[in-house]
Amino acid sequence: MSIDINQLRELLSAIAQTDIAELTLKSDEFELTVRRGVAATVPSIAASETLMTTIAAAPSAAPVASVLPAVVPAPQESSPPPANEFKGAEIVSPMVGTFYRAPGPDEAPFIAVGERVRTGQTVCIIEAMKLMNEIESEVSGQIVEIMVENGQPVEYGQVLMRVKPD
Repeated sequence: MSIDINQLRELLSAIAQTDIAELTLKSDEFELTVRRGVAATVPSIAASETLMTTIAAAPSAAPVASVLPAVVPAPQESSPPPANEFKGAEIVSPMVGTFYRAPGPDEAPFIAVGERVRTGQTVCIIEAMKLMNEIESEVSGQIVEIMVENGQPVEYGQVLMRVKPD
């Protein structure tokens, strides 16, 4: 099996549009490993993502390094620090799931912006694998901002709410 530069570019483009973190393609002639989140970036990919390609030729194969696209480090933009950085507590998602502000579709939300919250009080629900997980506040204070819309998917560690502590 041989691969030309156009096939390699198509493969890299297809992989860049997925959530694949690592892919290894092997044949008698070569081995191709593509890893996301490594040291270099390809300019056609979003600046927050990284992609590094390595090809190790098998002993019997002709060198294949010539099929590698140029890997160019992404330019580092220097951005000023945020002027209005939040100086309070944040309630973050402990899991991946779907965020719900209320215990049911026709019920009042657990908490709203401007309301006071106490430690241990339920502030939302995250549904994960058909289980409803009540998320409790770890701090007492006033809800300053709710960062997620009802029914929106959330990631592990994503900020759900900001609280001005007492």
